[in-house]
Amino acid sequence: VISVFSIFSFLVLFLVTYLVIFHILFVLFVWTYWKSVFTLPIPPGKKVRDQTLFIPCKTKAEMLKRTQNSSRIRFCDRCQLIKPDRCHHCSVCAMCVLKMDHHCPWVNNCIGFSNYKFFLLFLAYSLLYCLYIAATVFKYFIKYWTGELTNGRSKFHILFLLFVSIMFFVSLMFLFGYHCWLVSRNRSTLEAFSAPVFQNGPDKNGFNLGFVKNLQQVFGEEKKLWLLPIKLSSFRVTCRFSSVFLCLFPCSQGDGHFFPMRSLNEARNPLLTNEEQWEEDGIDEEPQSKEMSCPDLPWPVDEL
Repeated sequence: VISVFSIFSFLVLFLVTYLVIFHILFVLFVWTYWKSVFTLPIPPGKKVRDQTLFIPCKTKAEMLKRTQNSSRIRFCDRCQLIKPDRCHHCSVCAMCVLKMDHHCPWVNNCIGFSNYKFFLLFLAYSLLYCLYIAATVFKYFIKYWTGELTNGRSKFHILFLLFVSIMFFVSLMFLFGYHCWLVSRNRSTLEAFSAPVFQNGPDKNGFNLGFVKNLQQVFGEEKKLWLLPIKLSSFRVTCRFSSVFLCLFPCSQGDGHFFPMRSLNEARNPLLTNEEQWEEDGIDEEPQSKEMSCPDLPWPVDEL
């Protein structure tokens, strides 16, 4: 009797453990997918749009001729604004997206600064979910193959489930691995194909801060929240930003418009080529930080 009770208790514990793990992965899979689909991409903020008003109309025609390959000002002729660093125009969403990675048809959303963390977690939990399904179904597939189970109707269900889970697992493994490689080097998919252009020329590693800081750029500073599809911690910008200008600041994530460079000695502005001291526009935005300062207006308006 004791032996039978022990076996029964073990089976119950095994089934409960199986169901708990299954539902945890399922909830995380659905949660991350929901966040990837319904977290809207972020366009450039009001500050960037306001700066565009300072540009004379006659100058816009010249800016339209300047491409990223010339390391000049990056101006979007469709949105009529200056594109911040790592910002690109999505033809599907018909808008400029901050730190755009790509437009994903599987989630029907543009993946960028606001939802890249959710997209990565969605790939990770999808991968684990498919692996878990394949691993738990495989033993029944073996039993059907060896003839231990003879129920023909469920046989095709098991075969189909195993085939689909393995197929998606292999596909997601390559995609997730590629994005992990991008995150480790602080690149986007677009930057991997076309390197961002700085004053000294193209450099794919221009935003590479080191492995840990690169992870913090995507997942945030609080490591305990890295595996949960929760919004990044508040973006703490310690210097005044009233123009489209890349500057260094201790915040690890940036704010979607500005991103830290590797070091102060290697700081290069990918948006502009002039090296003159830029004048202040006289608009007070946020209080000046004691730790560092940033220029306000990236060019004298009357010199454009």
